[in-house]
Amino acid sequence: MPHITVKHFPRELTDEQKHALANDICDVLKKHFSSTDESLSVALTPIEKDRWKEEVYDKEIAPQLDTLAKKPGYSL
Repeated sequence: MPHITVKHFPRELTDEQKHALANDICDVLKKHFSSTDESLSVALTPIEKDRWKEEVYDKEIAPQLDTLAKKPGYSL
């Protein structure tokens, strides 16, 4: 399986753009995990910029900095 959640600052994306982004993410997962389309799911979750530190960085990024496969180039 994997299920991927992409948390991002809000931006206006059409349904076509969301679908294209999800397909691109799935292509990478299929390549590296030998997954199938049927086993993959992708969520796009907008997070307001003023909530990023509290909702994402403090809860998900900072506690896992040592184990992240790709670390951010910023700190808060």
